Amino acid sequence: MKRTRLISTLVAVVAFVALRAISAQPTRADAEKDPVLKAMLAELDRSMGQLQLQGFAKPFFIQYRLEEVDDFETTAEYGSSEGSDHARQRVARITVHVGDYKTDSSGARGDGALEIAVLDDDPIALRSVLWAGTDQAYKNALSAFAQKQAELKQVQTPPQSDDFSQEKPIISLADPIALHVDENSWVDRVARASGLYRTDATVSTNQRDIQYSSASFRARATTTWLVSSEGTIVRKSAVEYQETFAAGTQASDGMRLDRSYGSSGISPAELDSEADFNKHAVTELASLAELRTAPLVEEEYHGPLLFSADAAADTLRSLLGGAVTATRPALGTEARTNGAFASSYHARVLPDFMNVVDDPSLKTFNGKALLGAYDVDDEGVPAQAVKLVDEGRLENFLIGRQPVRDFPRSSGHGRAGITGPARPTIGVLKITADNGLSTDELNKKLLDMAKYRGLQNVYIVETLGAEREPRLLYRVSPDGKRELVRGAVLDDVDDRALRSSIDAAGKDLWVANSFGDPPTTVLAPALLFSDATVRRANAKNDKLPFYPPPD
Repeated sequence: MKRTRLISTLVAVVAFVALRAISAQPTRADAEKDPVLKAMLAELDRSMGQLQLQGFAKPFFIQYRLEEVDDFETTAEYGSSEGSDHARQRVARITVHVGDYKTDSSGARGDGALEIAVLDDDPIALRSVLWAGTDQAYKNALSAFAQKQAELKQVQTPPQSDDFSQEKPIISLADPIALHVDENSWVDRVARASGLYRTDATVSTNQRDIQYSSASFRARATTTWLVSSEGTIVRKSAVEYQETFAAGTQASDGMRLDRSYGSSGISPAELDSEADFNKHAVTELASLAELRTAPLVEEEYHGPLLFSADAAADTLRSLLGGAVTATRPALGTEARTNGAFASSYHARVLPDFMNVVDDPSLKTFNGKALLGAYDVDDEGVPAQAVKLVDEGRLENFLIGRQPVRDFPRSSGHGRAGITGPARPTIGVLKITADNGLSTDELNKKLLDMAKYRGLQNVYIVETLGAEREPRLLYRVSPDGKRELVRGAVLDDVDDRALRSSIDAAGKDLWVANSFGDPPTTVLAPALLFSDATVRRANAKNDKLPFYPPPD
């Protein structure tokens, strides 16, 4: 009898806990406490109930995405402020689909209409903006749907996937995050950083060689409200802060040389202190002086090449970041997707000791906040961790709500820039290696390869600039002595090299946050390529200034 009562009590407790968990989930009534969401939902209901041009298809899907951006930026050059700007605006993107999930009006350029939205929460003003955009988006959808139907009649290979994925609606209501910036303090701090080339005693002797020295600080808070006719209701918010420094000079032969540094985070406290940031900036200035007198790369080199984790992160962002996203191929083609890995599904794209996952739920790494993290994407789909490369083989793509063959559902990676359509985009791309090597072990392996091949020297790429051109490149002799060189470009570092030329990778990951639209993060190890090409750049150098800078 006691046992029966105990079981009954436990069942009651479990039921109570389950009921509390269910009741804790937000509802439409909770969402409508937010005046912005209440206005959006009211206009969405009206549009779905009334919008149909006689004799034409009725929308089967409507989504409203309203973004409020609070943006502050200050810039400085040569030790003096160039001013600052603090702007706040709202932009509405209205998406309308006609047809059905299998064949709809969506296309490669993005769907819908854009409207500048009012900044206050007046319901009629907000609804009027959405009404105007919905009307235009519906007209665009009807035109696109008619054009697509005509094109489908002309192709022999039918589409290999539905046009739009069906996803479970969610209600997610995160609190908005406010921007916290001491504007006057940052104006002064940035100005001081831009003048370090002449105020810091360790580098001021070379100040007449500096042709530009600039610094900036930017902070952005974005709040997104999203509702759809499927029942999805989302309010989310993100904030990002970044301080940057850049300086440049010319060598005696006219070659332009540039160095830069940045610190980023999700709060001002996560940025470098002023002392630490200035220390990095001074290091960049000192490296410019060293670069001015560094010898040119003369010979064309073919052999092993070591990328630092910093340089590898830039390389992998460029080569992997777009290749692992799946976008709809052109009508009438048999391709699964577009890009470098379009035909690489289940094929080897990296060495078998390397793995890649994109995990937007990863908020921090080694104590550092990751800008690319998020909970819900810009199509209202919860973010998912996706194992992209397993033991070197491509096993998944990042997917939004435009399916491709073998991938009928979104993985929560439909991300959009401000005003832009949602596209499959990386969040936190993490690349790891089994049995990764330490920095010392990688350097030793590089020298062992040089000795085995009888090479006079090998190269290490410390940092990269635009177009993956090395900014800091070291020529290393067999005894380990390093010499900074300039004027080089790299060849043969492409998607084929990822597959066949990576001989080893590091165990420590570099955090490469990208303040962007949308922000992204790459976590990457150092990479040792067995074969790459380093050659002299053939770019024409600019003339030196005709007279010196002011004293």
